[in-house]
Amino acid sequence: MLKSLEERDIVLFGELHDNPISHWLQYELTTDLDKSRDLILGAEMFEADNQNPLNDYLKDRITSKDLDSLARLWVNYPTDYAPLVNYAKEKQLPFIATNIPRKYANMVYKKGFGALDSLTPQEKAWIAPLPIIFDSQLETYQNILVMMGDHGTPELVMAQAIKDATMAHFIMENYVENQLFIHYNGAYHSDYYEGILWYLKKAKPDLKYGTISTVSQENMGKLLKEHQGKADFIICVDEDMTSTY
Repeated sequence: MLKSLEERDIVLFGELHDNPISHWLQYELTTDLDKSRDLILGAEMFEADNQNPLNDYLKDRITSKDLDSLARLWVNYPTDYAPLVNYAKEKQLPFIATNIPRKYANMVYKKGFGALDSLTPQEKAWIAPLPIIFDSQLETYQNILVMMGDHGTPELVMAQAIKDATMAHFIMENYVENQLFIHYNGAYHSDYYEGILWYLKKAKPDLKYGTISTVSQENMGKLLKEHQGKADFIICVDEDMTSTY
């Protein structure tokens, strides 16, 4: 996996948010790739309007306590994402906040894409340029409706798409030629080469992309059919593994 990903331009590392194996391997892969490539890091777990406090922390202008106050950090940030951010700080690597601010994703969930038209130019700067391209028939989007049953709505799929489009936008906006961008995201955002990757390929089809997914199952002897084909590399974790939250 390491040898293959060294040759890519952009790598999407799909995690299970509460799975410590995902986070451990994210750190190990990042530090190993840093030995051979110039890296740019980015993550779903930081929303675009939190880029300034994140930058201030990386440049040692504020403390970790200040970052916790100024940015909307996830509950598992101290155990799961702080090591990556602190590595970027130590090595002076860029770390990009790629996700849409959650309140705007919630607006889409309630009222569809049209709800974003009322945002100010500054607010729109934290989102992929509107209108975004959107294919509701992508398999992963259709599966959301199946999984959610009676709670599944077209607007729910739109909310997923605006997250994918925004993350792809900020990855591409901060990608630098001949460097390697590693992006950490929930596996569903890049499984089956859709989600974020679908938008990246629309923008830059000629770049070399790599994907990783993390799955959990009881029997470790053989990968379940439902997990096959999710990514270039699939990390299979015993479902008995401890969760981080």
